[in-house]
Amino acid sequence: MSEKLDSSAGGKARAQSLSKEARSEIARNAAAKRWGIHIEDATHSGEIQIGNRIISCAVLEDGTRLINQETFLTALDRAPKAKGGTGSAASDIPPFLSAKNLQAYADEGLKSKWQAIRYRTQNGVIAYGYNATILPDVCEIYMLANEDGTLLASQRGSAKAASIIMRGLARVGITALVDEATGYQEVRAREELQAILEEFVQAELRPWMKKFPDEFFGHIYRLNGWEYRPGQSKRTPYVGKLVNKYVYDQLAPGVREELQRLNPKNEKGNRVHRHHQYLKEGTGLTALDRQIAIVTTLMRISPTKERFEALFDEAYPPAQAKLPLFVNTDD
Repeated sequence: MSEKLDSSAGGKARAQSLSKEARSEIARNAAAKRWGIHIEDATHSGEIQIGNRIISCAVLEDGTRLINQETFLTALDRAPKAKGGTGSAASDIPPFLSAKNLQAYADEGLKSKWQAIRYRTQNGVIAYGYNATILPDVCEIYMLANEDGTLLASQRGSAKAASIIMRGLARVGITALVDEATGYQEVRAREELQAILEEFVQAELRPWMKKFPDEFFGHIYRLNGWEYRPGQSKRTPYVGKLVNKYVYDQLAPGVREELQRLNPKNEKGNRVHRHHQYLKEGTGLTALDRQIAIVTTLMRISPTKERFEALFDEAYPPAQAKLPLFVNTDD
């Protein structure tokens, strides 16, 4: 009996030493475990700023992008706390669409994604969130209801907020915003790059075969004002740079870098093999043949180097500058 009292006293002492937030968190976790509520873990988190609105977001282990429920509500000029039993894992309707006049605009696609998700942030806080891709749909519902004159007076502020959000999202997709705010785009980029490399590049060296026709090099020499001898194999290193620029750099992101890794220069500064010997059949080699044909055609119809460069830049414009995370909706 005394051991139980000692244990109870010790537990109370430990509980008293914890902060109010820590005690609340322990209680929430215990309740979730007791009632069998599933909690997802967020691997990334961050904030999006659209105008003067801050939206907290997260990415789950399976790649699902979430918007925190409280900031979803405040972004729409609503109170941060859900009312009337909405906004929980047991609720079928999100609090920002609980009004019947708004539900009339929700289609089955939206309803299939609007279930609240209980998740644990990287700081250990448990919260509710919603699939980030429904944000534009929700904003559109408020805007449509406003146009139809079916909004309640209490919903007009939300309709105005929805219009501001939509103007911001018109410039940058919500998935890209969440990925950038949370840092998940770095993981996504690595995974996508790896998939591209596996599709295009093979580790085994294939037997050499001629892939670049004489016409291809003939036009490169003509446009640069150099003398060309058909069949010559020794070329200035500058030709290799042009081949990389016009052909290998256009195959897919990261492919040329991977080819350079597999086919490094020796101590004399030369490569023992040709890059195309590491490309896969059906993907890499097919893309290579297509790119060579396109570039050859552009060179064939170009009387000057300047004309070819203009056509090439039109066909393969430089990558656009990275969009800023802050979206100005005033202009």
